[in-house]
Amino acid sequence: MLRKGVICALLLGPAALLAGSAHSAGSDRAGSPPPLTAYRAVYNLSLARSGEGGTLASVRGRIAFDFSGTACDGYVENFQQVTELQPAEGPLRLSDLRSRTFEGGDGKDFRFEIESRLDNEPMEKLGGKANKSAGVALAIDLAKPAPRRAELPGEALFPAEHLRKILRAALAQEKIVEARVYDGSDDGFRLLDTTTIIGKPVIGAVAEKAAQIESLSKMRRWPVSISYFDVKGKDAPPLYVMSFDLYENGVSRALNLDYGDFSLAGEMTELSLLPTPAGCDR
Repeated sequence: MLRKGVICALLLGPAALLAGSAHSAGSDRAGSPPPLTAYRAVYNLSLARSGEGGTLASVRGRIAFDFSGTACDGYVENFQQVTELQPAEGPLRLSDLRSRTFEGGDGKDFRFEIESRLDNEPMEKLGGKANKSAGVALAIDLAKPAPRRAELPGEALFPAEHLRKILRAALAQEKIVEARVYDGSDDGFRLLDTTTIIGKPVIGAVAEKAAQIESLSKMRRWPVSISYFDVKGKDAPPLYVMSFDLYENGVSRALNLDYGDFSLAGEMTELSLLPTPAGCDR
């Protein structure tokens, strides 16, 4: 029998991280990465590891997303993760997570809409916005499934800010980054503590044909691993760990999603670098 927690873990997904990676190549002047790259990418998912109990016999799925925007106008991200899980016992299970987000170029506002389906049955839609302003660390206004408001204390980064912080650390040859992150997941009021480990930079050939393009061939990339924790349980194991290669321009490849009971590999199969609007010098 496939535990409910396994399915719920998949619905956490790497949406926020990929959204951040797409627009993490912002315009920080000192030691900044190259200019922002807008792109579309597709990753095929497969089972990399199953737990000791052999909970899963096989997994297949796909992550697809596209990103557009500038530091002046803000950034738009569309994301979808569809995953078929075949348990060792029982019927096939299907999860489908879709999200649409907007993050202001100044990192002060974030809007999100999240839809999920389990075995083709829709779950509650989640939507709202979050803002940071003087005197209020993070104000969240939820519109779906019902209007709710909360003000959360403490500093929290939105996804783009988080990835910018990681890229700045990589360029400064730092190895560890700790940050609290808000991405609209779970019930819309959840904060996550993160610990990022950054490896040594690499330049050169990669396995995926989709990533074998001239603009990436001479660009530095770093092996990165980000562990996500509940803010109330930092001493507990992470909720999930996402590992990948991160290029200076924000493109991610060689995904690995570790949910504890199992892990998934994400192979990049499509990559399209898109034109970026001119006229923004931020």
